[in-house]
Amino acid sequence: MRSETSFGIGDFNDLKKAANWAHSVGLKLMQLLPVNDTTATGTWKDAYPYAAISVFALHPIYLHLPDIAVGAEALLEKYETQRAALNALEKVDYETTLDLKWQFIREIFPIAKEAVFSSEEYQKFYAVNENWLRPYACFCYFRDKYKTVDFSQWTEAAYSDELPEELKEKDAFLVHYFVQYHLHAQLTDAAAYAHAHQVVLKGDIAIGVYRNSVDVWVNKSLYNTNSQAGAPPDDFAVSGQNWGFPTYNWPEMKVEGYDWWRNRLGHTSQYFDAIRLDHVLGFFRIWSIPVSATQGILGHFEPAIPIDKNELYRIGVHFPLERLWKPFIHFEILKEIFVDSFDKVVSAYFEEKEEGIYLFKEAFSTQRKLVDYFDRQEKNTYNRWLLQSLMELLANVILLPVENEEEAFHFRFNMQHTSSFQYLNNEVKNGLLNLYDDYFFHRQNDLWKSEAMEKLPAIKNATNMLVCGEDLGFVPNSVPEVMQHLGLLGLYVQRMPKQLGSGFENLKNVPYLSVVSPSTHDTSTIRGWWLHLSRAGAQSFYNNALLQEGIAPAQADCPGWLNRLILQDHLQSPAMWSIFLMQDLLNNNDAFHFANVEDEQINHPENPNQYWQYRMPIELEQLADLKDFNQSLKEMIAQNGR
Repeated sequence: MRSETSFGIGDFNDLKKAANWAHSVGLKLMQLLPVNDTTATGTWKDAYPYAAISVFALHPIYLHLPDIAVGAEALLEKYETQRAALNALEKVDYETTLDLKWQFIREIFPIAKEAVFSSEEYQKFYAVNENWLRPYACFCYFRDKYKTVDFSQWTEAAYSDELPEELKEKDAFLVHYFVQYHLHAQLTDAAAYAHAHQVVLKGDIAIGVYRNSVDVWVNKSLYNTNSQAGAPPDDFAVSGQNWGFPTYNWPEMKVEGYDWWRNRLGHTSQYFDAIRLDHVLGFFRIWSIPVSATQGILGHFEPAIPIDKNELYRIGVHFPLERLWKPFIHFEILKEIFVDSFDKVVSAYFEEKEEGIYLFKEAFSTQRKLVDYFDRQEKNTYNRWLLQSLMELLANVILLPVENEEEAFHFRFNMQHTSSFQYLNNEVKNGLLNLYDDYFFHRQNDLWKSEAMEKLPAIKNATNMLVCGEDLGFVPNSVPEVMQHLGLLGLYVQRMPKQLGSGFENLKNVPYLSVVSPSTHDTSTIRGWWLHLSRAGAQSFYNNALLQEGIAPAQADCPGWLNRLILQDHLQSPAMWSIFLMQDLLNNNDAFHFANVEDEQINHPENPNQYWQYRMPIELEQLADLKDFNQSLKEMIAQNGR
């Protein structure tokens, strides 16, 4: 968000201005990305909102400073020049914005703390939130003291109830109580204001937590820290995604009655009326990646019923099984990849196992070792192509051994596209393809359904919020049935049809318990999608999805009238909610098109170092004054029965 009074980034007070605008045009819901504190590294990488250091604490960057400067306006005035400069930027300067806000907080805290801590409102807040607030403030104190969130490097490597008692007189500890109280008050106030203007707020529950977070520090037994959560390869991320979060120890969570999840949703319901459950598929099964790997492609679904050695023997595997689970590196493969650099690369990274067959040297035997080596040794001559080529060779496997189980395996995703697979005989190839199909599309169905039906009812029943599941990606067959049974809304993104082989989702056929959207924060906008469609794809969409006759418009741009047609198609859907990116709404007006369409996209999920910097191109006050634009949007919503 961007308003005249923002401080380089939208804050909770801006939600009121957004609610005014939404109400004026007939919009009923505002959906936010996660707003929890992500301050782990102190760098722009913390702008990624899905890696919270606490699932309860709100992010200090969204604090509206004038509300805590009452009686000390002159103090805030010192920051006006910097505030105005940050606010004028096209993109968020995350580090400077957060640093300046904290500078002001530390100045105002000694002046304002006594009045806040003695107030009845603060006492009520503390009484309700003490259980998470105390360890969070300790965590932030030690993070700043030791200059790292890696609590294994702290003297206080485990949380105890004695720690907040030891720190209770220190301002560097108490300031986090102060900030969280004001954030809570501001977001609560904004939610009440939105309700008064007939607008509800929808939040976002991230599937994971940061590896070095308060939650893991306080209760390590709830997490599998030897694994990483992510997603298998798809058209947008061919090597898969590695989010870096530890996976959940669900059996331990079950023993505790899923209290961590129940408390999380109960806490969130203070602010939101509906919630997006990020990657709801993770409650059926999660894509688990060993810490020795960096790419998602070397992960597997957990839980999953593995392949055993006898199944492999029955399809004609009469050779050592390590041929299938160790990287297959043949002389011809190396020669094809490295050509003139063959001798240099082989001598540096490989050793010959037998004639024509190579192994990685032990120092480079995992992706993590390889990446660490390049980061450490190759900084001045960092060869990304070489690193990527070596990483792909490490992933040139067909099977992945099951940890602590002898001769049991998971299939590597898309194993049929590896050169390891191509070097096998046809009998084994066909047998592996049949096993692969059974492994991913049949044998896990009952297991995954039972996993979801164990967890989701307990979690959903902890809240009265409307729960919407983000069920995109590699979707188990049981997902629609479970979602419908539990009354969870599914997500339909038109360009990502749930029926394999379809060019796009037919929005007229989606069920009522659904959210439809043309774009998400992880995709390009409508404009970006249209501009990158093939000519045949654009023509098919124009005629068959939008039901327009004739030749589709040229793809030099996506004109506002075409953008509007796509929005109308969503508004006409029977889905309970049609939800749009602000960018897609603004692009009804050609004047708001970004010169570089890529800048309209919030996140590129294939890039683990994406800087989340998007800002609206105009201020909310300016948006409210666009009479023709707003009247047109209001009429479109009303005419389509929304």
